[in-house]
Parts: sequence; C-alpha cells; structure tokens
Amino acid sequence: MMLVSSTLMAAEQTRYISDNVYTFIHGGPGTQYRILGSVEAGQPVTYMGETQNDYAKIVDHKGREGWVDGKMLSSGKSFRAQLPEVQAELDKVKAELESVTNESDSSTQLIRQLRSQLANAEEALAKASSERDSATRELTKLKNDERFELMKQGGMIAGIGVLIGVILVYLPRPRRRQKNRW
Repeated sequence: MMLVSSTLMAAEQTRYISDNVYTFIHGGPGTQYRILGSVEAGQPVTYMGETQNDYAKIVDHKGREGWVDGKMLSSGKSFRAQLPEVQAELDKVKAELESVTNESDSSTQLIRQLRSQLANAEEALAKASSERDSATRELTKLKNDERFELMKQGGMIAGIGVLIGVILVYLPRPRRRQKNRW
C-alpha cells in the first residue's frame, strides 16, 4: 500500500530537464529503444511516476510520452523557467532603485539649499550682532558724553557762582547814614 501511494503521489508531477543537457526521449527504459525525439535543456516535462533501469517515464511539452535518463530530471525550476521571474523582479528592483536615486538626488538638492540658507542666516546673524555691538558702544559713548556735558555745565554754573560771590564781596557797599549826623 505504501509503495502504491508513493507511486501515485509521484505521478503527474512537473519536472524539468536539467539546464546543462540536451536529452533524447526513448521509446522504452534504455538506450536500446528507439529515439522518439529530443527535449531541450530547461523544458518542463510531466513525470509519470514510473522508473526502470534508472530511466523515468515522462510526457514532454509537445505531448510525447517516452523515457529519459532519471539523472537528467530535476524537481527544481530550470533556469529557462526562472528567467522571466528573475527578469521581472530585476525590472521591479531597478524601478525601485531609480525611485530611491531620484529621492536621494532631490534630498541632496534640498540639503544643499538648506545649507545655503543656513550660511546666509549665519552671515545675517553675524552682521546683526556686529551692528548691535556697534550700537551698544555708540549708546554707551552718548551716555558718557551726556554725563560729561552735565558735569561741565554744573562746573560752569558753580564757577560763575563763585566769581559772582567774590565780586559781590569786594564791591563797595553804600554806607549808611549815621543818625547823629545831620
């Protein structure tokens, strides 16, 4: 029962002729049987589940039933069958790479623009800082000049007051008339 079920499970399975060979289909399980045709490397074939003398019974892509050397069959997809899938995936990856490259280029340009704006802003900040420092020095100078001017004016007023005081002291005073004098 186990042998029959494994044979049934193996029947009607898709197999591939190995990529590195070109093999003949024989009318029976051996090279002594007539050649029915050939199968190119990588062509899908249907494995019928029968094996004799290291030969396996198959049906090729043209519908011919025959026998091939069992070593020439592979259960994995051939390169011929994989090529379209790989090509489609390659095209998809190329498109994604192109998209990422374009995004990278636009990001690089944006970074350059931002760096340029930052440099301009730093220059403007330096200029504004310089102007602020200059204005602060000018304001301090004006305050000091104003104080000096006030001190100078106060000194002049005090000097004039002293001078007037001295002059008034030395001015002749009118004499008072004495009462006993006529």
